[in-house]
Amino acid sequence: MTRKKVKLAFITNDSARKATLKKRKKGLIKKVSELSTLCGIDACAIIYSPYENQPEVWPSTAGAQRVVAQFKRMPEMEQSKKMVNQEGFIRQRIAKASEQLKKQHKENREKEITEVMFQCLTGKGLHSLILTDLNDLAWLIDQNLKEINKRIEDLQKAAPVAAPQEAGIDLGQRPPQWFADWMMSNNQQMGFEHGGGATEEMIMPPFNDNHHPIPMWPATGGAFFP
Repeated sequence: MTRKKVKLAFITNDSARKATLKKRKKGLIKKVSELSTLCGIDACAIIYSPYENQPEVWPSTAGAQRVVAQFKRMPEMEQSKKMVNQEGFIRQRIAKASEQLKKQHKENREKEITEVMFQCLTGKGLHSLILTDLNDLAWLIDQNLKEINKRIEDLQKAAPVAAPQEAGIDLGQRPPQWFADWMMSNNQQMGFEHGGGATEEMIMPPFNDNHHPIPMWPATGGAFFP
């Protein structure tokens, strides 16, 4: 079962806020400890609470003072490079939400124009569309045509059609002698004497779906017998 997403807002209930602070503070200190151990870095945590007179410090007061002293020795520009206050944090969230909203508007518009394109394919006219809709429709059709052409080119590059000679097929090859002899023998048994209207050269029989030869048609002259 997935955990329900918590709304990031101030908890108005005092007892619930106090319980949340206790739980989250313990988890925060655990994460800082894991980060310091796994990555081998200096880290500290200083947490002030309205429910306690003294702040809680991790790993110790001396350890926290050492980390803070290292931070203060940095240039002022580097110190404030990644800092953010409450106003800056809210501005970042607003900018991110605005970008997501813009992206969602674009996706919705594309789906809307795609639906219009499909309706046009079924015979619906364009009389109800305004100029903006027509421009968007033209752009969408152009994008679809480019994608189709690209896919055709990719398929042609991936699987080029081989010529018969490249596939090992010789269209001008004559049948072997044993086959010609066998055909002549069968013709004589069926009443086709040599020179009786049919020539010695016969067309090779095509095959049907069951791989059985169908009745033969002489190359020149003669008659067709089912």
